[in-house]
Amino acid sequence: MLGLSIREVSQALKEGRLSATELCRKCINQIERTRFLNAYITITEEQAMEQAQRADDRLRTGKPLGSLDGIPFSVKDNFCTENIETTCASIMLKGYVPPFNATVVQKLLDQGAVLIGKNNLDEFAMGSGSTDGAFGPVRNPWSYAASYREQSRGDPDSDWVIAGGSSGGSAAAVASLSSFLALGSDTGGSTRNPGSLCGVVALKPTYGLVSRHGLIPLVNSMDVPGILTRSVHDAAIVLRTLQGQDEKDSTTVQAQSTPHSIPEDFDIRDMCVGLPKEYHAPDLSKETLAQWSRVADMFEKAGARVREVSLPHTQHSIVCYHVLCCCEVASNMARFDGLEYGHRSAVDSSTDAMYATTRHEGFNNVVRRRALSGNYFLLKQNYERYFVKAQQIRRLIAEDFKRVFSSGVDVLLTPTTLSDATRYSDFIQEDNRTRSTQDDIFTQPVNMAGLPAITLPTGISHRGLPISLQLIGQTLQDWKLLTVAHWLEQQVNFPMIRFHGDSNEREVERSVSERTHITGL
Repeated sequence: MLGLSIREVSQALKEGRLSATELCRKCINQIERTRFLNAYITITEEQAMEQAQRADDRLRTGKPLGSLDGIPFSVKDNFCTENIETTCASIMLKGYVPPFNATVVQKLLDQGAVLIGKNNLDEFAMGSGSTDGAFGPVRNPWSYAASYREQSRGDPDSDWVIAGGSSGGSAAAVASLSSFLALGSDTGGSTRNPGSLCGVVALKPTYGLVSRHGLIPLVNSMDVPGILTRSVHDAAIVLRTLQGQDEKDSTTVQAQSTPHSIPEDFDIRDMCVGLPKEYHAPDLSKETLAQWSRVADMFEKAGARVREVSLPHTQHSIVCYHVLCCCEVASNMARFDGLEYGHRSAVDSSTDAMYATTRHEGFNNVVRRRALSGNYFLLKQNYERYFVKAQQIRRLIAEDFKRVFSSGVDVLLTPTTLSDATRYSDFIQEDNRTRSTQDDIFTQPVNMAGLPAITLPTGISHRGLPISLQLIGQTLQDWKLLTVAHWLEQQVNFPMIRFHGDSNEREVERSVSERTHITGL
């Protein structure tokens, strides 16, 4: 049951073969069984059961609100949720309870979806491992999968791998079968990175297609609510619900007409797939490179046109991204001063002393360093040299993509991460900035250009961990991107996660065997 797709579970709910309250209870029980993953900061059990009961009442009368009615979901804890604590995994916001829902959360609730919890993350979404939050690191569910345990033969308590970040809790929730969908935020790859490492589908929509209202900002000009699911079809269902203009977010655009569902008989021979030569990074693992080549060959053998393309300013992208990121972080973090909400220092000798102590106590080293760097870049004597230059390079990066797509390329195929998931003990040997520079190398150019991108698992490494690839589309061509991704998903037939020694394993395998084919986790 927990391994089924949203579409399959929705059908079971409508036909009365399953109740929303039963489904909600199973998800909450799964959260408890996988507590060691630390994927959730807050579990909203009481509210969830009430929402599920209302869904049952609607389903019983044959008046469901939509395809998500009764479907459990979770949300990264940097989206505001009415009357539910929202912390951004930071001491600074511990105890903050918003009086409103983020637009994307409200849209899901309006469709009858059931909110079961708030997911863990890197503090204020600054990181690539979900290891730098105030509530501890997130563990990748594949650390406990049968395939990884058979290969590693190590102690699960010391040999576990990271979930990726900063939306690691959201990805782990979907991968561990406790949530059918989760919302993350994607600023430089923060949805696609953990989606890749946890072996789930992660969609970063076109900038402006989905409202940012109620998403506590990191980088306003790049932030996009992301969607994590177990299949491309599920991601499409969620995007159809979330897309469109929002009067509370002036950057949103009207969604173009979209098909009712992704076509099953799509002819890939009409597509041209580009392979950016600059994405052959020096540290790219041999296994990831092999997957990239294998999938490119898969497209070509099916009749698609596959050709090498060039994005020459990619080499400057990561530096440009970090300058702009720090600048906007400095601006956005300035609002957290201890006066109106969140943490406030007990120091009262002066207002300045209270500000300084509050921010020192409330922010971790990662946030403080980025804010300090941003303020340095924005100094009057540095503004032209750093911020303006970075904006100019950002324009060149966007023009690279535009030129490639105008040459007839429909989608780009790239790696998502350099390798499969890293062991936690190895990951924490380097500082956050270095780790983010390495892990965001393939993902952040998309945010700089505002393009849609999706990552999906395509194979298993020799360590028994997922390897995923990224597809990048043209602006507002999200549905074409989803269609190509669905075609690829059908070809690779990625296996369902099997937890080592889990008594729930048979139930998951039985439910999956009832499906026509396996689509993601």
